[in-house]
Amino acid sequence: MTEPNDAPDWGRLYTAMVTPMTEAGGVDIEQAQHLAAALLKSGSDGVVVAGTTGESPTLTHEEERVLFRELAPVVHEAGGTLIAGTGSNSTDTAVDASEQAAQLDIDGLLQVVPYYNKPSQEGLYQHFKAVADAVPDTPIMLYNVPGRTGLNMTAQTVVRLAEDCANIVGVKEASGDLEQIAEIIRTAPPGFRMWSGNDQDNLAILAMGGHGTVSVLSHLVGGQLKAMYDAWERGDTAEAGRLHVKLAPLVKAMFLIGNPAPVKWALNDIGFNAGPPRPPLVEPDEEIQATIRSALEVAGGQDLI
Repeated sequence: MTEPNDAPDWGRLYTAMVTPMTEAGGVDIEQAQHLAAALLKSGSDGVVVAGTTGESPTLTHEEERVLFRELAPVVHEAGGTLIAGTGSNSTDTAVDASEQAAQLDIDGLLQVVPYYNKPSQEGLYQHFKAVADAVPDTPIMLYNVPGRTGLNMTAQTVVRLAEDCANIVGVKEASGDLEQIAEIIRTAPPGFRMWSGNDQDNLAILAMGGHGTVSVLSHLVGGQLKAMYDAWERGDTAEAGRLHVKLAPLVKAMFLIGNPAPVKWALNDIGFNAGPPRPPLVEPDEEIQATIRSALEVAGGQDLI
């Protein structure tokens, strides 16, 4: 068993950042830089780039590397951290992408549960251990999102990886299974951190001893999410609860169709040019658009721009 590292000085609030696109469908690096800076200014401690919300399924590996390279100086100048999504359902691809990203000025990696091919829990262990062993000096955040991958990574597998791989320092949990999340928090080694992967679970996970969130909502109300975490830290649980409940309609609106189509549309609607989603994703219909606008009004507007 390897003595695990304490998690690096990663903050509580991360944005799972969208990838701005041009109308022609290319990655808009200039807008991505603008967005990263705006997110950090509005309350985020850092950004996760090329994750689910960043449309990683339709990004090429070269596009991802360009994003990592071009965003890192902007993020670091603003005092934030950049976590690069380099996961894959192919272990060899995940290892290669992680090795290449680790040569850039990134702060850590996001590694999603392999999707579609449904490996066993032992297969998951071997997959993530291979990545961790390939980049031993780079911190890794695991990412469990069975609604996307078709497979749940159990608490036992997460804890086993935390115990055996010094650079696996935390997990983004989007299973929605609070019993499983509690088991990870209870049994993981000291220093291993839990980030919520579902905005609706942010406060519940925080109350159980979780560390923070990797949020979609923070594109629009980062300041309010930061205020919620700040309230919790100073012991004002009533205020933290009030803020969480206030944002509940917006959470629901952001997932009426596949993420990130709603949040990209919302960014465009408030005046930030995020561009269109890449096919097969399409923009929300008029009914969903109206619901998003209403939810933003209930939330008290937006604080990105």
